[in-house]
Amino acid sequence: MTHDLFNTRQSFRTGDGSDGVLYSLPQLELEGLGAISRLPISIRIVLESVLRNFDDGKKISEANVRSLAAWKPAAERTEEVPFVVARVILQDFTGVPLLVDLAAMRSAVKRMGKDPGVIEPLVPVDLVIDHSVQVDYAGSEAAYQRNMEMEFRRNEQRYRFLKWGTQAFNGFSVIPPGIGIVHQVNLEYLAKGVFARDGVYFPDTLVGTDSHTTMINGLGIVGWGVGGIEAEAGMLGQPVYFLTPDVVGVHLTGELPEGSTATDLVLRITEMLRKANVVGKFVEFFGEGTAALHATDRATIANMAPEYGATMGFFPTDEKTLEYFANTGRTDEQIETIRSYYVTQQMFGIPKENEVDYTTVLELNLATVTPSVAGPKRPQDRIELSQLDHRFLELFTKPVSDGGYGKEAEDVEKRFMVTLGRKDGDLVGGGDQNPRSVPLPVISDLSHKNTNVTTEIEMMNNRPTPDRVENGEVGETIATAIGNGDVLIAAITSCTNTSNPAVMIAAGLVAKKAAERGMKVPAYVKTSLAPGSRVVTEYLEKTGLQQYLNEVGFNLVGYGCTTCIGNSGPLDPSIEEEIVENDIVAAAVLSGNRNFEARVHQNIKANFLMSPPLVVAFALAGTVLKDPYTTPLGQDKDGNDVYLKDLWPKLDEVKDMLAAAFDPEAYRKLYSAFADKNPLWNNIPTSTGKVYEWDADSTYIQDPPYFEGFSMETGTFHDVKGARALAIFGDSVTTDHISPAGAIRATSPAGLYLQSLGVEPRDFNSYGSRRGNDRVMLRGTFANVRIKNLMVAPVEGGFTKYFGKETTSPTTAGGIDPVDQLSIYDAAMNYRDEGVSLVIFAGKEYGTGSSRDWAAKGTLLMGVSAVIAESFERIHRSNLVGMGVLPLQFKDGQSAASLQLDGSETYDLTGLGSGEVHPRQEVALRVTRADGSVAETQLILRIDTPIEVEYYKGGGILPYVLRQLLSR
Repeated sequence: MTHDLFNTRQSFRTGDGSDGVLYSLPQLELEGLGAISRLPISIRIVLESVLRNFDDGKKISEANVRSLAAWKPAAERTEEVPFVVARVILQDFTGVPLLVDLAAMRSAVKRMGKDPGVIEPLVPVDLVIDHSVQVDYAGSEAAYQRNMEMEFRRNEQRYRFLKWGTQAFNGFSVIPPGIGIVHQVNLEYLAKGVFARDGVYFPDTLVGTDSHTTMINGLGIVGWGVGGIEAEAGMLGQPVYFLTPDVVGVHLTGELPEGSTATDLVLRITEMLRKANVVGKFVEFFGEGTAALHATDRATIANMAPEYGATMGFFPTDEKTLEYFANTGRTDEQIETIRSYYVTQQMFGIPKENEVDYTTVLELNLATVTPSVAGPKRPQDRIELSQLDHRFLELFTKPVSDGGYGKEAEDVEKRFMVTLGRKDGDLVGGGDQNPRSVPLPVISDLSHKNTNVTTEIEMMNNRPTPDRVENGEVGETIATAIGNGDVLIAAITSCTNTSNPAVMIAAGLVAKKAAERGMKVPAYVKTSLAPGSRVVTEYLEKTGLQQYLNEVGFNLVGYGCTTCIGNSGPLDPSIEEEIVENDIVAAAVLSGNRNFEARVHQNIKANFLMSPPLVVAFALAGTVLKDPYTTPLGQDKDGNDVYLKDLWPKLDEVKDMLAAAFDPEAYRKLYSAFADKNPLWNNIPTSTGKVYEWDADSTYIQDPPYFEGFSMETGTFHDVKGARALAIFGDSVTTDHISPAGAIRATSPAGLYLQSLGVEPRDFNSYGSRRGNDRVMLRGTFANVRIKNLMVAPVEGGFTKYFGKETTSPTTAGGIDPVDQLSIYDAAMNYRDEGVSLVIFAGKEYGTGSSRDWAAKGTLLMGVSAVIAESFERIHRSNLVGMGVLPLQFKDGQSAASLQLDGSETYDLTGLGSGEVHPRQEVALRVTRADGSVAETQLILRIDTPIEVEYYKGGGILPYVLRQLLSR
């Protein structure tokens, strides 16, 4: 960061009065690179990173700077942006593999006799453990402690490893369980606004391994969710590449009317932007309505960017941003540095109308936002609150093929008796994780139901498979009845809303008014309160509202994602039985951001997103078949009808309590000395020191083989001779086909492997929970039950034909010739033992989808040297290079089909082993058929940039960076 390209290295006054260095964006305009002052603020922040990290073309060239500086609103998007981020944020499921890879790098360094301490992330990394707590217990003061104890029992192997990570690295921090949800912790504690490194100041930017990383956009911070390999690249100081985006401007005017909340606003925006098709685009909010929104309201809107399809939902930095930083305990010096930096860069303040050029502009008057909910199957399907009962009844009888439930109208009145509190053995709950239900993208990241594939798969995979829970002590049994439309889960959950004190206080006030009237939630409703941080509990206790939430059933159950990601836990067994036996269309109401069918709970079909105060209201009503404006929610202790208007707080009532939610000292206190307040975490035994002591018996964490045989010698390109086809795929094979996802089947290679180690199927957990064990994940790669390998058509699933030495397989079904049908995993391992190279053939758009990291890692560990496709999805192509696998592309008109390949051939790839290899050069494919005949064609090497050449020669991005660190 010592260059002075275009005379942009300049000084500014920092918050402590001293001079700091920045790379000036206004100077670029003075140097004639373009109308920088007319660019969207989000583009300018990315441009600053490109400019500052210019390295004379090794990773970032002058042409990259010029291209982005000349961004035009309506230009064709063909250029990739090399974006070096300031930091990386992780949650525990997707973050474990990154820590495993860092630990493996240290082990490799130790084997070389060098200092393992040289291995540190090159940018700060924060991992927040928040995805593992489940709502096994609810509705009591003991629920929180019991859920925590269950969480620690289930996750001890993973937590032992993560705890080692807390002391092993300077640049890798781990925030233990029971502190909060990653995105809310990011807002309240981790976000810096502006970073300084070696005297140079620059904007806080990040990528995260969770789609809702976008929540930080509410504080003027550029960031979004990525796959594990892109996050790993960012962690190791490498650029994260993305296609230059369109930027959609959303012009907000007016102000929210009394009775409407930030939740109502985000549901309206989600509906509007999904219809406008902002998939893959930046969305930037501007105008007087935007300027009037509090930072917490902005964060709520930014959080749901994946639901409206945008890469980001960005709000520029202004006084409201700085007010939030001050209220949450940041120092005056830090805040003044942020102000001075952004003012100097001419990026401070919300742009007014016509001040910035956007690709297109959408308009929304906040005064038109009305109370609403969304559902029952997609977050973009907004319903006016007054129409919820009508919409449910409409969908109840609508055919399943049209998105309905296909029931008879008279069934809606049926009631079924249940006896709550029976002791019937173990309970199982949570959202559906059946591998057959994995959604697949059809256009970009959209499924055929127009849902976001990434966020739905996160609900399946980025959480545990719920273990069985003992049915607890026998208490008083309660006889009641349930039916269609009944609310069986009511959850105040998710950082989307629990980060917003206004709606949380409103929920507490609704509970207060209900409790004072003696109202109770029906016994069949499972209620839960899972805030995104301990600060929420602090201000609910301080205002006295937690007492009333407890009285109506919303006791604290944990600080984590819980119901929003499907960690809803079990329902009463009597309820589960009746739902399944009678096909009841029951409802869940939650303050989350996702509501895909059967993902909140496997047996609940109708899921409605709504604000926290409405969650309390519908829990009291016990059904969605009431218009809360015209029908009483229930009766008070004297038998009088109580309507929503009787419980709904006035705006002034909320404002009177808001001061308690923004006590800077409370934030400082609660975000210090995490371990002192976490005895369960403190009691976890773990190793210490710079190098992890790998446990050979662990089925969750293992030392991956990426650095076996590592040396300081850089590798070379080489020709591939005598390769076999592991698979031949058609068009649109996605990373979600390739990657392990959801629950582990007992008969799959991974399931059989775990059983061979003594793990019972009931204890398998999800693939997501075992991401730190390459042995399990490798066996789940190419094992999706719906993947179609044309070599064994019409059979579906992870099978192939094996043309090596005949062998039997532990995973082959009885009676099937193992040569004709072998699991892809077993065939790959047999070929590896025989020293045979492997290739994969595919059609168009190979590698679309969301589950990207193991789609590339698994391909490498299968022994695949090259993937030859008609075309690649951009990120998966890059990830293959990053793992040391060659992506090769057929020329127009050529394909596996045109060459009449069936997998019985052998294949040679030539043109790589002689002289220097350069991006996108030609490579010859020679096909030798079983009858001895030969066919040849030319392929394009899809290594597209000079740095990718270096990655591949280095054996992939991890060995490449390891050599860099060791050579310092």
